[in-house]
Amino acid sequence: MAKKKSALETAQTKAKKLSEQTNKKIEELGGVTNELHKQLTEIQNIFDEIRGIPAKDKIQLSELKKVRLEWEHQVEKIEADYKEAEVKAGGFGAAGAGAGIAVAALGPMVAMGVATTFGVASTGTAISTLSGAAATNAVLAWLGGGALAAGGGGMAGGQLLLALAGPVGWVIAGATLLGSGIFFFSALSDKKRLEKIFTNISNRDSNSFKLAIVELEERITRISNETKLLAKAIAEAKSFGTNYDDMTEQQQYELISFVNLMNSSTQLLVNPILGLQPKFTNGYLDNYFDASKAQKPSEEIQNLMVALGNLLYRIKLDDTDKKVLWKAIRSNKKFIKTIGIKKKDLELDILQDTIAALELN
Repeated sequence: MAKKKSALETAQTKAKKLSEQTNKKIEELGGVTNELHKQLTEIQNIFDEIRGIPAKDKIQLSELKKVRLEWEHQVEKIEADYKEAEVKAGGFGAAGAGAGIAVAALGPMVAMGVATTFGVASTGTAISTLSGAAATNAVLAWLGGGALAAGGGGMAGGQLLLALAGPVGWVIAGATLLGSGIFFFSALSDKKRLEKIFTNISNRDSNSFKLAIVELEERITRISNETKLLAKAIAEAKSFGTNYDDMTEQQQYELISFVNLMNSSTQLLVNPILGLQPKFTNGYLDNYFDASKAQKPSEEIQNLMVALGNLLYRIKLDDTDKKVLWKAIRSNKKFIKTIGIKKKDLELDILQDTIAALELN
């Protein structure tokens, strides 16, 4: 007779399944995004050949082209970072493959889907520097949910994935699970507390994935519709000739309407999927330290705090929970080695400050 799954095992199984569904939607998004990008490139080439376009429209076309080029560079960077991560993963042993993180070939379509999922940050932040809800949301989604795989001790839970701020390669190859050793505490009460924390995290992530899937489906539909409109616009624009002044007033009006279509289509290309954005960023951390007048810790500690902030977003912990969780973190040698922070520097204040920053923001 099969052993009945615990609440934690059930929650993590559900989260893993939803993360895999999210992953497929991101890949599907990449496919339709690719077609949209092709159409935008083609109609841009048509406009580049037309003489006499009004200055304001020419400026807008130039700005849209710049945004799309930034998106293209982001796609290329994702692919490059991922390939680098594949190489690094081989040297991480248990921290990589042993932790259940699947490092598979990342094709252009998936890279496009990931780029659109995260979007071109208005701050210029590259996809590879985002952290966060990525911990158990976006990054896990595109990894196929591998990090929610069963952990040590024959238990399918208790893992704490920290998608640390830094290159994508670090997220994939260096981010580690805190499953090993977490359920080997002698006190049963500690085990139950940890199980409850991770069950709540998995349930929260499941809800996040559900919302993200709906948002992804809506984006896919909108992109498909706009791609069809662009195809019609391309056919019409080709028949207008290459001199704006020689066009009829109706043709000029339609041509400018095509610029507006390019604008809306470009936004679909580069705007992020909000449900998969980090819930806690370095900016929030800056706000906390400015308000508290406390001295900022090292960059490594700040990266850890951002990851913890996203992991514990909307997760309530009492004082005992915090101590038990921090004990689990400090007892994981693989994790400590991966983040490059000495155990003696992992003080409880790091977790306390992170939670205080969460409450402030």
